Amino acid sequence: MPGCLLPPQAEPQWRPAGRIPNYRLGHRERAWLLDDGSLTRRIIANNPGQFRVQRLRQEWVTPLPSERRLLGLPLRQRALVREVILQVDDVPLVFARSLIPVSSLTGELRHLRQLRNRPLGAILFRMPGMQRSPFEVARIGGNSSYLPSFLRQTDSTWGRRSCFDLQGRQLMVSEVFLQAFSPWQAEMPVHRSQHGKVNAAILRSKQ
Repeated sequence: MPGCLLPPQAEPQWRPAGRIPNYRLGHRERAWLLDDGSLTRRIIANNPGQFRVQRLRQEWVTPLPSERRLLGLPLRQRALVREVILQVDDVPLVFARSLIPVSSLTGELRHLRQLRNRPLGAILFRMPGMQRSPFEVARIGGNSSYLPSFLRQTDSTWGRRSCFDLQGRQLMVSEVFLQAFSPWQAEMPVHRSQHGKVNAAILRSKQ
């Protein structure tokens, strides 16, 4: 059905990254999952092939329960969902899901409706004053219905999500690192982006 989303039991079990013990989430994984710079930029820097964003769908939906709570939305308020694949040489590396409340699609953000196959991060990280909440992470089964059916895989994988705040207008982005994602091997210190200062107050105000 158009606009139909996953049943609540299909949601990943998102947890604050600080609550994941080191034996479950090692140094290399943390260096990628907790990097608050542009993931698109990092993928391009670590892969010599042709980077491309493929949009899978974009429509108005009722958010999943945890998404509604994270964004502080009323019970039945709809939001614009955008799901894409980040890929190199046509190999899917990351499944990304963005949720944009209707109240955030105003002013200079109204053009987010027309992103098509452009990366969302390329726009967000250019915006002055952008702030990003601390990450929540989840271990996601390879056959999870959170993933589109053609992206399901044999092994479980890590996903992350956070909220972006752009002068009081918020949106959520989740990213699932697929089986073909190979830059785990890169030794990379946790990066702090120039624009996206991690701001715990974004989440504290909703808890």
